[in-house]
Amino acid sequence: MSFEGKAVLVTGGSRGIGKAIALEFARLGADVAFNYFRSDSAAAQTHKEIEALGRRCLRIRSNIADTAKLKGVFATIRDEFGRLDVLVNNAASGVQRPASELTEKHWDWAMNVNAKAAWTCAIEASRLMDAGGSIVNITSQGSSRVLPHYFSVGVSKAALESMTRYLAVELAGQGISVNAVSGGYVDTAALEHFPNRDAMIKSGQRTVTGRMVSALDIARVVTFLCGPDAEMIRGQVIVVDGGVSLRG
Repeated sequence: MSFEGKAVLVTGGSRGIGKAIALEFARLGADVAFNYFRSDSAAAQTHKEIEALGRRCLRIRSNIADTAKLKGVFATIRDEFGRLDVLVNNAASGVQRPASELTEKHWDWAMNVNAKAAWTCAIEASRLMDAGGSIVNITSQGSSRVLPHYFSVGVSKAALESMTRYLAVELAGQGISVNAVSGGYVDTAALEHFPNRDAMIKSGQRTVTGRMVSALDIARVVTFLCGPDAEMIRGQVIVVDGGVSLRG
């Protein structure tokens, strides 16, 4: 599979799963843009690694929860790449607290980053996908299962999965496929923000394969969904958890 001549945007692409996705597309020949919000050093390192693969790279610091700034990301891509073939809505955030301890500000933050921004990104991306394209939303098991300290993120991810189905139908006429990937626990820096990190790691090790899911596992499924062999997969949530969810 090759993405030679294609342009890809990965939101939240400087670290963790987003970085793995960005690098995998670059390995397969794509030019890659990614936005990030906090770490300039991490973004610079990812940029360097993508260019070392011989690909063009755009790194854009932007808070995509702010719609005006989000649209600026797409304006930059239009000006620099002139097109977009793949959007991966990977950026996510939220406050790890039970529902009774959340504030309205916490709720708005999670929904704006994880759901509203993904919707707006999809619409903006579709305007640059003149020859069709692919959109993949990164979700999680907390959308359908109740996980500790995950209320705001889980609810927003449930919205993201519903959005996947609606957009798969609405954008099909433009030749755009829309799917989602729901990953199991992946040991990235994001887990450091959870008070139950150790329990999450232990749960993630209960795969039927004997190892935890890696960021590269997620990335490989994402690239598959954007390739020609996945043309008839539309509006689906593909679970990549090593079989953990089979055990209840």
